[in-house]
Formats: sequence, C-alpha cells, structure tokens
Amino acid sequence: MRLEFFSEIFYTFGFFTRLLKGVWHFIFRGKPFYRVLVMQILFTFVDALALVSVLALGIGAAVNVISLPFLSSLGQNRMIYPLLITIITRELGPLLAAFIVIARSATAIATETAGMVVSHEVEAYISIGVDPIEQLGVPRFLGVCIAMFFLNIYFSIFGLAGSFVVVQLFNAMPAALYFDNLLRNLSLADLLISLFKSISFGVIISLMALRKGFSVDRASTEIPVAGLQAVSKSFMWCILVDILLTALYYIVN
Repeated sequence: MRLEFFSEIFYTFGFFTRLLKGVWHFIFRGKPFYRVLVMQILFTFVDALALVSVLALGIGAAVNVISLPFLSSLGQNRMIYPLLITIITRELGPLLAAFIVIARSATAIATETAGMVVSHEVEAYISIGVDPIEQLGVPRFLGVCIAMFFLNIYFSIFGLAGSFVVVQLFNAMPAALYFDNLLRNLSLADLLISLFKSISFGVIISLMALRKGFSVDRASTEIPVAGLQAVSKSFMWCILVDILLTALYYIVN
C-alpha cells in the first residue's frame, strides 16, 4: 500500500514536469491547438460565472446576516470588513471556486482524455509525430489554471460587492465609505495568498484530471472511473494544499 502511494506520487510528479516542459513548446508550436485552450477557458471560466455569482452572493450575504447583529451588539461593526476579506477573498473564495471547477471541468477533462485513449485517438497523434501531452494536455492544463485565476478574482469581487446590498439592510451607508473600508483592510498578503491558492488549485485540478485520463488502458468501462478518481483526488489535494497554505500564511504573518 505504501509502495503504491509513493509510486503514484512519483508518477504524478513526472507527469507534471512533462506538462511544464510541454508548455514552452506549445506556446511556440501549438497554434493549431490554441482553439482547445480558448474553449477550455470558456468552459471553465465563462460557463461557470452564473453559478459562481450565486454562490459568491450567498456567501457574502450569509457572512453579513450572521455576523453583523453579533458585532453590533459588541460595538465592533468595523470588524465586518476584515471578516469579509478573510472569508471571501482569502479562505472560502479560492476553495469554493476550485470545488466548482472540480465538479465541472475535472470530470469533463478526465473522461474526454480517457475517451481519446480508448478510441485510439492518442495513438493516432503519436503515429503522425504529434506529442499528445503537449498538444492535448497542455492547452487544458493552461486553460484550467488561467480560468481558476480569473474565477477566483471574480468570486472575490462579486462576493464583496454583493454583500454591500445586505449591509444596507442593517446599517445604510454610502458605497464610497463601504468600499473604502474594505480597501483599507485588504492587504497585499491577502491578495497574494488568494491568487497563489487559485493557481495552485488550477494546477492540481488539471494535473489530476489529465493524469487519470491518460492512464486508462483500453476498456471503455475505465472512462467513468477516471472521471471519479480525478474528482476525488482533486478534492483531497486541494483541501490539503489549502490547509498547508493557510497555516503558512498565519505562521509568516
């Protein structure tokens, strides 16, 4: 069991280095596959905006509804601003955006890639001298990472801006004052850890999905299994990395 675990880790690390190596070649030689990159960004980012909007507004509203009455009773209304930034921008925002991408894109990438392997499309690429990792894996890898980066930014902006509407129900204030207080409590460290988390989660999700998709053999029954494994592994590693990065943030600060 322990041997299998370390074997999986080393194989995944090797696959990751292969993807990174392929990024450089894809940028300069992968123009025919740029469409795959654009379509991946559209599917992972644009098509998920509606769901992310609802979730971000819900989280922002929940934080205000639960916290404001309690903070008001203590005379600490201003604490709502660092609380919003901590929950939406630094902690829940990147993780919830990652969960949405896992549910939508990790399954799609893993099953699509596995289907290509089973239907011998990957072998066809190899037979004509095209590297399938470079031309099929890299655009999906880059697409998910780019989409996660912007999806996290969108989640934060929408969550913080949407919560302003809820604030008016408890304590009406000018929009300029509300956003000025938010910016005063938003530090560079908050932004950096949030963006770093989003990129890390994008790498994990795309890596797990492609890794499981390319690792199937020839049976069509392996396709849904690859999708399920990609989702479970992505969830596990995203949560572990989130805990690690959060712990490092508090240690450093």
